[in-house]
Parts: sequence; C-alpha cells; structure tokens
Amino acid sequence: MQPLILDDLVPLAEYIGRRSEFFAVHGRYLDRYRRVRIGPRLTLVFENRQTLLYRVQELLRVARLADPVRVQQELDWYNRLLPGRDALQAAMFIDMSGGSDWTEQVRFWEELTGECLRLVAGNVFTAARLATCRPEDRCAGAAHWITLTLSGEARAALADSLRPAFMAADYRTYKHRSPALSDLVRRSLVDDLELSDRDRAA
Repeated sequence: MQPLILDDLVPLAEYIGRRSEFFAVHGRYLDRYRRVRIGPRLTLVFENRQTLLYRVQELLRVARLADPVRVQQELDWYNRLLPGRDALQAAMFIDMSGGSDWTEQVRFWEELTGECLRLVAGNVFTAARLATCRPEDRCAGAAHWITLTLSGEARAALADSLRPAFMAADYRTYKHRSPALSDLVRRSLVDDLELSDRDRAA
C-alpha cells in the first residue's frame, strides 16, 4: 500500500475549520468497514491509508504541528502501520471505565499479549502480534497496535464469504468473540491485502 505523503494532508487551518465534517465522515467509514468490537471492552480499528490519514490530521491538530520536517517524521512512523504483504494492522482500544477500581482495571490488562487475540476464518486461526504504542498515540485513545500475518489459507478463508470469520479474545477471564465480520468489512480487508500485493509487484 502506497505510503502517505505531505501532499495527502489537508492544510491545518482548513482541517480545523472542517473538523466536524471530517469527523462525521470518518466515523461512518469506521463503522461500515473498519471497526470490530470483541466483547464489551475491546475494539479493533483496522488501519489503512484513510484511517491513518485521519489519525495524522488529528495529531497535527492537537500538537499544532506544521513544521514539514516534523510532519514528515510523523508520516514515516504512521506509514509503518499500513497493511503490508499478507499483513493486516489494527489499533486496539481497551475501554476502562473510571472510578475507584481504575488501577485494578489497568492491572488486569497489563499482561495482555498478541497471542490472546486471533482472527478466525473458516477453520484457520491467525494469532496477532502486539506492540504498545507511543505516548502521543495514547492521546488519540489507542492503547496498542496489533499485526495479523495471514497465510495463503487464511487469506482465502477471509475472502470466502461462505466461511464464517470473526475476531476472538481469550485473556484471563475475558473470553469473547466479535460478531461475524460483515461482507463489507471482509471485502475491505481483502482489498487492503490485494492492494499491498499490487504495490509490492509494481
């Protein structure tokens, strides 16, 4: 998938003036194609150029960042989160309600590993790899990023709408599976993989 470049960005002043419009469009896109909820606490947002462009725009707004060198550094970092050859990337959000037990909630999740999350497509299981994100990404709500590296068999199963597909979490007492991935979500993820294939071959 082609990396984001400076020319992809909306100028900061224009973005701030139209932020509510961008926010509404982005929210609809996530709900339709990219967001997957696993039980009451975990949400995945599968990343691509469109989702990451919005993340960068929000980061630039919050940080009031306009220096081209610094902006390019951010683009370089976020471009690492684009889908790659046989690999899907997602931001993982953990919903921790406030209150007196907040510290206990944080402690519950601190040993979470990628292997606790998996994509199930047909009878093929793909475990995730997990990485903690940077402090500046936490301001946007992302607690972790995950990578799913799919075998040819897993890709074929994901593309076959006749075979069920869902995300599952199995961590301590948190054992949940997402609703079945919709055809729109599956097609969007398969498109990411196919686009990455074409860009690599070009």
